[in-house]
Amino acid sequence: MYNPGFFGILSELGSLRGAGVESLQVRKVLNNNVIIAVHPEYGETVVIGKGIGFSRKQGDAIALDSIEKMFILTNEKAKEQYKLLMHQVDEKLIEVMNDVIFYISQHAGAPLNEQIHIALTDHIAFAIKRYRQHIPIHNPFQYETRELYPREYLLAQHVIDEINRRLGVQLPEDEVGFVALHIYSAITNRHVVEVKEHSRLVTDLIDLIERKLEIKIKKDSLDYARLLRHLMVALERIRRGERVEEPTKIAEIIKNEYPEMYSFAWTLMKVIQQRMQKPVYEAEAIYLTIHLQRMLPSEGS
Repeated sequence: MYNPGFFGILSELGSLRGAGVESLQVRKVLNNNVIIAVHPEYGETVVIGKGIGFSRKQGDAIALDSIEKMFILTNEKAKEQYKLLMHQVDEKLIEVMNDVIFYISQHAGAPLNEQIHIALTDHIAFAIKRYRQHIPIHNPFQYETRELYPREYLLAQHVIDEINRRLGVQLPEDEVGFVALHIYSAITNRHVVEVKEHSRLVTDLIDLIERKLEIKIKKDSLDYARLLRHLMVALERIRRGERVEEPTKIAEIIKNEYPEMYSFAWTLMKVIQQRMQKPVYEAEAIYLTIHLQRMLPSEGS
């Protein structure tokens, strides 16, 4: 079970000083720019500042004036993972990642899951390693990610632009899609593996539709955008166990009018049911039938 924990960046350090907090105590130095400190109210916190860890030792007091950012990892497992990551990743990358995650938190419109500090930093470190080893990066559901998560995709573009600019690399556009999924995962408190699996499932369903209908769907078409959104919304309903109202009269019309598409819609529903291990209700097949019928080329085209 994914433990969402709590993630918060305390940018208004002046409010802490007003509450009588003038300094924090060093618990552990992770590198020159990141330390674990003890806050009187929040307990262990991750403290970030240029050179803040240099020549520091356990028990030293850190004045608030030297702190640039601070965040809290309440999940003990995440805390230990973060400490390990600090020893495996370049300090410059840590600095850049702290900055871009702070930017994401300011523009996400919702609290972020604390796991983003570990998952996204680890992902980018591996992406840079592949880039420097000239290993190609391909994102099979790049277009779908951009269509389904436009806000997260824009934030991810900023992240990749900053990383490329400040670290002197050229991570490709494909990485924007991967980062967008990490951001969506942090916003929705869902594990990034589950988010990626849903995106992969949507891509696989589109592939099945193209092969069954013997068509190549134009990805810039309105019908494709509608189909994508319908599939993702349907997956979300199925994931949450929500049952939409079954349109009894419409259902009978759809079954009689488009029996082949209705049968194929149920084939796709069975794929979803098997992959997600969740029950699927008839209304989902009815609504999908309508979208599938719309995808068929018109006569004479």
